[in-house]
Amino acid sequence: MAGARAAVRYAKALLSLALDRKTAKTVNADMKLIADTIAESNDLGEMLQSPVVPSSTKKSVLLEVFKKSDKSTISLIDTLISNNRIDILGAVASKFNQLFDESKGVEVAIVTTAIELTADLKKKVLAKAKELTDQNVEIENVIDESILGGFILRIGDVQYNASVANQFNKLKREFTLN
Repeated sequence: MAGARAAVRYAKALLSLALDRKTAKTVNADMKLIADTIAESNDLGEMLQSPVVPSSTKKSVLLEVFKKSDKSTISLIDTLISNNRIDILGAVASKFNQLFDESKGVEVAIVTTAIELTADLKKKVLAKAKELTDQNVEIENVIDESILGGFILRIGDVQYNASVANQFNKLKREFTLN
């Protein structure tokens, strides 16, 4: 991914600034909003990536969309604009969220399911996630109907695959080998 290392550097610098100013929670909320908005809006993402759109237009759009943001967030947008790196804003926001969670000792467990998790099922998955790590865990539910049923739990680089699609693939491999 182009700009990934730069995104990490900007995210670390912003986290350091936010921690110094004691606004880390507010900036984290801003970064979640920015990451989600860019991920959900193709138009905004394309505008940020476009070399044709002038930086002044990009800045005015971002300041209008995220006008209730903390001054550290606005400062990040200004810095990225002046350094011609505004195209990595989404990556910086995502990396900031990850670094913020790590600084708080929170691990994000991504649970992929075919349907939305119920409260009871979320509790069970959270218990399984806590078995796999000694940190506090937050659940992020991703819906992927191609897994048919069950779930895939991913915490960091550990993955627990209990999906129906995975079980079908195992059976298919077993029958083709015999």
